[in-house]
Order: sequence, then C-alpha cells, then structure tokens
Amino acid sequence: MSRRPTSKPLPTQPVNAAITSFAHDGRGVAHVNGKATFIHGALPGEEVDFVYTGIHRDYDEGRVDAVHLASPDRVEPHCAHYGICGGCSLQHLGTEAQVAAKQALLLDQLQRIGKVEAASLLPPLTCQVWGYRQKARLSVKYVAKKGRVLVGFRERASPLLAALDYCPVLHPDMGTRLLELGDVLIKLSVRDRIPQLEVAIGEAEGRAVIIRLLAELTEEDREILRAYEPASGFTIYLQRQGPDSVQPLSPEKAPPLFYSLPDHDLRFEFLPNDFTQVNFQINRLMVERVLALLDLQPSDKLLDLYCGLGNFTLPMARQAQHVTGVEGSKVSVERARHNARLNGVGNVEFHVADLATPQDKSPWSQSRYDKVLLDPSRAGAFEILQYMKNWQPARVVYVSCNPSTLARDAGYLVNELGYRLTAAGIMDMFPHTSHVESLAVFEKW
Repeated sequence: MSRRPTSKPLPTQPVNAAITSFAHDGRGVAHVNGKATFIHGALPGEEVDFVYTGIHRDYDEGRVDAVHLASPDRVEPHCAHYGICGGCSLQHLGTEAQVAAKQALLLDQLQRIGKVEAASLLPPLTCQVWGYRQKARLSVKYVAKKGRVLVGFRERASPLLAALDYCPVLHPDMGTRLLELGDVLIKLSVRDRIPQLEVAIGEAEGRAVIIRLLAELTEEDREILRAYEPASGFTIYLQRQGPDSVQPLSPEKAPPLFYSLPDHDLRFEFLPNDFTQVNFQINRLMVERVLALLDLQPSDKLLDLYCGLGNFTLPMARQAQHVTGVEGSKVSVERARHNARLNGVGNVEFHVADLATPQDKSPWSQSRYDKVLLDPSRAGAFEILQYMKNWQPARVVYVSCNPSTLARDAGYLVNELGYRLTAAGIMDMFPHTSHVESLAVFEKW
C-alpha cells in the first residue's frame, strides 16, 4: 500500500539573513543557501534573524524574529494588531519610504516587463495615512468558545479571523465600531450564518453596512437591527443571495450614499455595494491629475474605458465636447447615467460592453477619439488596446491598480503601436499596504 509523503517539518531555530531588496508584496528578500527567501517584516539593508514559515521547491518564506541591524526607515507600527492582522503589510516602514518603494516597484515593472522607461516621473499623490479607507469588506465569525462574534480582517497567511478591537486604517466611523458590530450580531439567531459585512462611508452622514446572510432572519432579528440603525447612524442592508439581492432593511430609511468633486460641481450617488474608490481624498487628487494629463480642449471627443459610475467621465465632460463611457457592469452604467442626469451633464453617452471580448460590432468602437482614458481592473486592458489603431488618439492616460499588467500594456502601446511613455507615477491609495495604484501617460510620436 502506497503512502502519501509527509511534509518535512520546518526548522525551529532562527536563521540569520541580510535583506537585499523588496518583493512586490512588501516582504524583504534574502538569499539563504542560494535560495530566495521572502521574509515578512524585513526591510532592505537590514540584518535579521528569521524563522521559516514555508519551504518550497524554488523559494522559502519566513517572518522576522529579531532585527540586529535596522533600516533607518523602520518605524514602530501604529496598530497593536499589526503582525497578526493581514490587513496591512507595511506599517513597520515609514510612510515616505513606503511611497518611494511603490514608485521604485512601478519603474522596475515598466522596465523589466514592458521594456519601457518613462520620460519623466510624476510626483506621488499622497494624503492622510490613517482613517482613509471608506469602503471595506470585513469577515465575520461566531466563536462560541469566546462568546464573541469577530468582525475584521483575516490573520496574515491564515484562514483564521483576527480578533480586532479597532482598525486605524478604516474610516473612524467604521474602524472604531468593530466590537460594537460584533455585539449586535451575536444577539441574532443567525449569528453563525453571517460570513461577511460590506461597509461603506459616504460624505456628510452617509453610512451603510451590508450583512451577508446564509439563513433567513427572524422578526426578532429584524427588530434588533432596526433598533441599531438610529443608534449607530448606519443604514443596514441585507444580502441573502448574490449582489442583485441586496435590499435595505428599512426601505423608507435608506437614502443614497454620495461623494462629491466640488471643483467640478459634481455629486455621485452610489449604493454600498457599487464600486467606488476606497479613498475619497486620493480620488479627488487623482481626478484632477488625470484631467491635467489629458490636456482637455473644448473640441475634444474622448473615450473613457472601464468608466464605472462616471467618476472620470462626468468631470471630463465639463471640459470637453463629448465623452463616451464604456463599462462591463450594467449596474454601474445605470448608475453613471443616473449621475449624469443628477448633475445635468448631457454631453455624455454610456455603453455596456465586456472589454475583454471583441468589440468590432459595437458602434462606439467604430468612432475616432482625440484622447482615451483607461481604468481597468487588475487584469489590465490588453484586449481592448487592439482597437487603438482604429481610434488613433493623440494621447492615452492609463490608471492602473496592478503595475505588472500596466507594464505589459505599456510595452504594447510603446513597442507595437508607436506611442511614447511621457510620464508615470504612483498614487498612495492604500497606505500601509503593498497595493500600488499608478498613472501613465502615452503620446503619439
């Protein structure tokens, strides 16, 4: 009878290592016995002792046990849960150094993957680094032995939920209420059938929480939640099935959330499960920079791909002749049209299209555009870039949440389509995490 091979036990004694660089996820990189080792909590230039957390064929993993030679950029983490909670990965690194590391990662990816270099570097967009996050999906777990319902993020490299008292990166209306939310949920008969919450904070007094349910609420459960709404200021939504099933607990008390772009006299209404940027301050800075980089003229006809609920479309329309927005989500397009009507913006049109599939028969794809804006998901925009030959825009601005797919697409724009990468830079949308948001500008030679 054959036996399945057993895993080799990890070494228990700390190992000394010199950290040479950063990995894309914010871990320090060392080479131990000729093998790349990714060490959580280590910074470039440091000498550390680490313990192994994983051994693989081509690389190993570890976490810092002791720091013998510290980087001048090392700081004391602000959050007492740091190192256990997996929500942040860079709190041990000073904020200016975090930004510099993200900028360096972007430039490295552009050069290594795309074989391109930016002619100039955009100054990074930054804002407050605590309490910035206005949207979050939080895990929920009823722990009978502790008599608690935990609300928060999972532990680092673990399926277990971290026992959080608070979270300083979440908006205070959210981050200071994790225990309070748990205390409400434990009163429900379905306390063990709630896998997650989705929380959204709008401007003014707008607060909403979606409770994902795997079982029906009793009427007593509903009364408990109804009593919590006015006490907390949250509007409660319930989700029994997929995203389309989200409904307010009390329809008569469910005003829409909103955020604004006051420099353009625009107000965007959204529901708590709509996609919006999680960092409203950076979003305002980002919109202004995108408009400046597009160098909009009154005669311009623009194409806004992956337009969402019109975050860029509507402010662009304030300065251009016409803007066409295209988005894969029907719900987002409906919201974009609503926001255009709400703000009296008439020189826009919106289309629903899967931009990862051929668009030869789409009327909007047959037009010519002076400039194009791209704001894709992490998968990038490679498929739709094939149509640039038809549109022939003089300028392309690319907003990215994944530097590796941006680099791939930049390589195609420059090396295949004849554009020049005139500028690139990062936006620190998610301080204290390794997430990199960036901007790149391409001009026709």
